[in-house]
Amino acid sequence: MKERFIQYLKASDDLIHRVVNDYGIFKKLESAIMGIEHCLMGGGKIIIAGNGGSAADAQHFAAELIGRFNHNRQALSAIALTTDTSNLTAIGNDLGFENIFSRQIEALARHGDVFLGISTSGESKNIILAAIACAKRGITSIGLLGKGGGLIKDHVDMPIIVPSENTPKIQEMHITLLHFICWELERDLGKSM
Repeated sequence: MKERFIQYLKASDDLIHRVVNDYGIFKKLESAIMGIEHCLMGGGKIIIAGNGGSAADAQHFAAELIGRFNHNRQALSAIALTTDTSNLTAIGNDLGFENIFSRQIEALARHGDVFLGISTSGESKNIILAAIACAKRGITSIGLLGKGGGLIKDHVDMPIIVPSENTPKIQEMHITLLHFICWELERDLGKSM
């Protein structure tokens, strides 16, 4: 079992090194952080969505922004579209599961907000439709993706693509990137808001 554990950790370490050495990922991440900071400083909110484990990541990220990450500071405005079961089930039942996020974007997104869609496959239809709804309203969209970015990469303003085909490893890297975003936001905005 120890050897399997070491192999598992080594696979994570290998992916970390690929991300660290990919300047394109860093530049997109930097642009996303700057866009999120601009949004929050202008009174906007971060709207986050994902499916399955990515839904949990959306909620986790919103909680870190509203509550705290490492330091006590003013709350940062964020909402995870994955938390309202009445909305999710009503929209899914009446309008189709593919519309559960786009319908909420129509209702909740305002000029100056930022949408963050999380998808390990890059193929989640409901994230694609949410990104399209954002484009129609002039809302900046970020995709935190894997597996080459899928179709979503063509519908978001800033695709951040983890270079892996392995869903659990993509999820591990997504949470690492989200935590880094939180770290930067607290550093940059913690005292200025």
